[in-house]
Amino acid sequence: MKSRLKLLGLVAVPSLLAAAVPAAWAADSAQPHTTRAAVTGDVLTGLTQHATRTGAVAAGQRIAVAVSLAPRGGKALDTFVAQVSDPKSSSYGHYLTKQQFAARFGRTTAEVEQLKDYLRGQGLTVGTVHSGNLLIDASGTAAQVQKAFGTTLSAWKDTASGRAFYANDSAPTLPKALAPLVSDVAGLNNRVQLHHQAPSTVTPHNGPGGGYTPAQLKGGYNVSGTYTGSGQKIALLEFDGFQQSNISAYDSHYGLGSPAPAVQKVDGGSGALGDGQVEVELDIEVLNAIAPKANVTVFEGPNSDAGEVDTYQAIVDSGIPTTSISWGAAESQRTTSNINAVDAVFKAGAAQGLGFYAASGDDGSDDAGNGGTSVDYPASDPYVTGVGGTKLTVTSSNAWSKEVAWSGGGGGKSSVFKIPSWQTPVQKSAGGGYRQVPDVSAHANPSPGVSIYSQGSWTAVGGTSAAAPEWAAFAALYNQQAAAAGKANLGFANPALYAAKGTGFHDITSGSNGAYSATTGWDFTSGWGSYNAATLAAKLLG
Repeated sequence: MKSRLKLLGLVAVPSLLAAAVPAAWAADSAQPHTTRAAVTGDVLTGLTQHATRTGAVAAGQRIAVAVSLAPRGGKALDTFVAQVSDPKSSSYGHYLTKQQFAARFGRTTAEVEQLKDYLRGQGLTVGTVHSGNLLIDASGTAAQVQKAFGTTLSAWKDTASGRAFYANDSAPTLPKALAPLVSDVAGLNNRVQLHHQAPSTVTPHNGPGGGYTPAQLKGGYNVSGTYTGSGQKIALLEFDGFQQSNISAYDSHYGLGSPAPAVQKVDGGSGALGDGQVEVELDIEVLNAIAPKANVTVFEGPNSDAGEVDTYQAIVDSGIPTTSISWGAAESQRTTSNINAVDAVFKAGAAQGLGFYAASGDDGSDDAGNGGTSVDYPASDPYVTGVGGTKLTVTSSNAWSKEVAWSGGGGGKSSVFKIPSWQTPVQKSAGGGYRQVPDVSAHANPSPGVSIYSQGSWTAVGGTSAAAPEWAAFAALYNQQAAAAGKANLGFANPALYAAKGTGFHDITSGSNGAYSATTGWDFTSGWGSYNAATLAAKLLG
């Protein structure tokens, strides 16, 4: 997950754009550097400290990039999302369609064509222009990419893992007439790859291989049998694949009758099955456990810089209202521009009524693993609901008994985002005025974990990778109930969840994730806590 650049909030000057013609773009690389402007922030400063440069990237190596464009109107999009997500606002729930979003905040057709003409003029192949007119895919050789973005690409080897990667040596540049349009160029490095959150050390419980069953999860969180997710859609962000035979075995054993998940491959997909397969199958099966009749679409993309942005954008393009995310990396392992590019996609999704639920990590308060305090991204994004971890205990009749914070549950303060307005009522001095994580939590402790069938056998898996789909499933159940009541989808949930002020939550008051301990009300270990589905849905509907 990693790098890019930024220039958010700048607005193109029409007169400059009108003066640009494709022929001029083709000749631009031969003109002095003063004809270009830097798109700053897309250099891996600090992330190449533990690596050795091995030379230049081969000129013919194929590289895919995703060019993000700054939305029109400066801060107008921020203001709109705040209004449409605030239960106290008259605009609450009045989301934009894809067409309305593009017309209001997307770049104009003329601006998009100017950028496409420039990219083609440098020899790149222009691919998809995504809905919203804020993301353009392109590809070409390393030589063409270097020419187009005015930088050089070097090959590196990580000193610890031995993994080879490439990265740009300087911030990309573009012609001055185009630079204000562009907020990021993803794909100029592939230094960091996202990891999934799924430890599997378990103590057997009631599932065939250990772990909580669907009945125990639904009973523990008071999920009514009236709502099953019927008619609802949930997306999964994945960088690996799954085998349908495993999903079918799980569903058959528990008698769920879930529809088979659909697959949408982004940028060619995630490749051959890898060690993330258990993650994907965990995500699908947890969704099926709690919202068995929901239609699940698995978005499989390449675990790369551009692949990450494109996969999130594909989810927004689909319009699926709820997404579960179990892949991430510490904020410090990303570039600021990478975070800005992904954040822009989440913000666009929020404007269109889409909700994202992301695992907060499985390394407690030290997500980066360097002995300090740090949080995982995208759980720390202000337009994402960060989901921490607990250990749930249920009674013999599968009712909630008690719940404590899980020691591995990620939590703490962001080093990137200032605290959003909806979170200020629970602002803590330890947060230092920055975004606080997590927002909510759910069962994640690997002992007992959750029951799953993966790679041909029963097992139990824990981690916040289980907690995120537990919350995404609740959102689908809520959306089904809201539709029946003639109300809008939950969408970007955080403002409404914080406005509930703890009503409908199991408040977690004991346990620690390292630097932080659970306490009454919101805290850095479990956020507001886990959900009581019936009471929280009633509160949100009211």
